[in-house]
Amino acid sequence: MNNRSDVNISNKKPSYKITDLFYQYLTNYNRVEYLPVHYEDLLRYVGSIELFDHEDNNTLWKRVYYNDSESLELENSLKKIYNVLYSDGSDNNTEFLTIDGIDYCTFGNSNPFRIKIRNNLNDNFTYYYIKKADSSRIYGLELEHITSPHNLNYILNKNTLIEEHISGIPGDEFFKNRLDLCNDNEKSQIAKEFVKFSERCMIRLLGDMRSYNYVIIPIHDFDQVVYKLRAIDFDQQSYEADFKVYRPQLFKENKPIVELIKEKLIPDSINQYKIEERAIIVKRILGSQKRVEKLINSMKNDIISTDHNVKHLTQQIYHLTKDNDFKYCTNMGQIMESSFNYLLRNYESNEMLRTN
Repeated sequence: MNNRSDVNISNKKPSYKITDLFYQYLTNYNRVEYLPVHYEDLLRYVGSIELFDHEDNNTLWKRVYYNDSESLELENSLKKIYNVLYSDGSDNNTEFLTIDGIDYCTFGNSNPFRIKIRNNLNDNFTYYYIKKADSSRIYGLELEHITSPHNLNYILNKNTLIEEHISGIPGDEFFKNRLDLCNDNEKSQIAKEFVKFSERCMIRLLGDMRSYNYVIIPIHDFDQVVYKLRAIDFDQQSYEADFKVYRPQLFKENKPIVELIKEKLIPDSINQYKIEERAIIVKRILGSQKRVEKLINSMKNDIISTDHNVKHLTQQIYHLTKDNDFKYCTNMGQIMESSFNYLLRNYESNEMLRTN
């Protein structure tokens, strides 16, 4: 896996509105719920302070505050949203919940609000995020839910998107503070997981997986620790023109783990892990075939990128695969459909060879 640092990403991706067809799809799959507060309501804060981490670095988040006259109503609404996202939507436990903080991020495309909510009975706390809905990002959430090993919990109402918090150690922090503490077996396992993660991102066109846009999750399994990688940012789903943007190994921020792959894995192992991941994705697609067909149909009738980006990405993928399906794509939905069909054909061809 080669590492390159000349991957170009658009400075600011536009936000795309959700079409009626896509909104109907989301409604059919229980993603749409009534929400008592919307993204625009949270923008009415009257003061803020910058937040710093334990090393006194600016986190690019700020804690925001509201007028006393609307603070109580806002907090009650945020508790109700928590119950809709994580529970049955009732108000039975709201007296035991406290909003510990509302934070706002000015970095990136989505400018999210992060809600910290605590259970007073045991002091456990969690987060969720409130964002302005972007069609491209929601396609990313759906594709992650269907094609990855991880289910995603999110809800939508009109132009407001609510996402659960994905726990884990940000990749950049892991490389800086924890990678050297791993033993050889753990490093090999992390290398393997990154190969699979990269393959998954490339196939479903999830871009900009720099080290701070995914987390590494340690899981204790009997007498060992295994590691999983999860994307946490889906803003660059099927948007960019440059195919390199969809290949995490080409970002300079991922150099530590790319070097680890060179050290720990031989080419045959890398190829085998790629084959395994492709086969698993195919099985997930086949297991959710109707849902995938409806999602792709919505995507094909949507605009989530520019004509320029679609044209250039199509040319690059056709040049790599020599598959005519890619040659005539005119939108990102068609590219995604061709990508899945390409996988399915190769999987079926290999199955025929194996059984004959």
